Amino acid sequence: MHILLTGGTGLIGRRLCQLWLAQGHTLTVWSRDPASVARLCGRGVHGIGRLDDLGEESVDAIVNLAGAPIADRPWSEKRRQLLWKSRIGLTEKLLAWLETRQQRPAVLLSGSAVGYYGDGGERELTEQSEPVRKDFASDLCIAWEETAMRAEELGMRVVLLRTGLVLAPEGGMLKRLKLPFKLGLGGPIGSGRQFMPWVHIDDQIALIDFLLNKADASGPYNACAPEPVRNREFARRLGRALHRPAFMPLPGLVLRVGLGEMSDLLLGGQRARPVRLLAAGFTFRFNDLQSALGDLAPRL
Repeated sequence: MHILLTGGTGLIGRRLCQLWLAQGHTLTVWSRDPASVARLCGRGVHGIGRLDDLGEESVDAIVNLAGAPIADRPWSEKRRQLLWKSRIGLTEKLLAWLETRQQRPAVLLSGSAVGYYGDGGERELTEQSEPVRKDFASDLCIAWEETAMRAEELGMRVVLLRTGLVLAPEGGMLKRLKLPFKLGLGGPIGSGRQFMPWVHIDDQIALIDFLLNKADASGPYNACAPEPVRNREFARRLGRALHRPAFMPLPGLVLRVGLGEMSDLLLGGQRARPVRLLAAGFTFRFNDLQSALGDLAPRL
């Protein structure tokens, strides 16, 4: 199978390339820096700077994960425009390209996030749930999903991946938390009551592969482990896994002053569950946080 990826040089994209190369698939990564693709993603992965570089070569599937990091810096107007352009704008370019193709891929798997629901408080959120509280992150996910779903009009199967907090030793949230926790400065954020929908990187990669190959999978899927935990519990268990105390709270007011609206990502949460994934027959390797952190902590 020939798979076209966007966001292929990111944390999840690099892992997917490793898996699919080992399975014998042909991989192309659309990147702003195509010369770096083989080095980052693996020998044999072809990098392109423009979709037209594919010429008439057939593509069987598209995995669309590109997007500027949402939590890297406060949401200035310029940053908001970049976040929007790197997700909705890029997906619109994909659709415009697909409209010109005589032979189109069978499936588009497109990124999203549990931020789709906004701050859900205590409510259990399944894929059937509507957004609870609209904010910029929610609006971003909604627009991204609506754009991707237009590929159905082109005869493609569309899967929407509402990803939680991906736990991996080489990047993402755990890499950011590593230093403060190892210094004994880790602890709950704000009230610590907000839910954190998490997923081990190995399960994230496995579920993407599962959904890509499951012919009847379509629409939204919560890509998070079955048991979300509260922020306070997450901090306690991470401290235990790293053999460090985890009692230094980070007040919500400090976050709001420093980060503005972006602080909602940390102070709010989603009690999201992967109802549709489980119903489809996917089996998580890491169902509980303790087993996930036990696997990851030695590599942090």
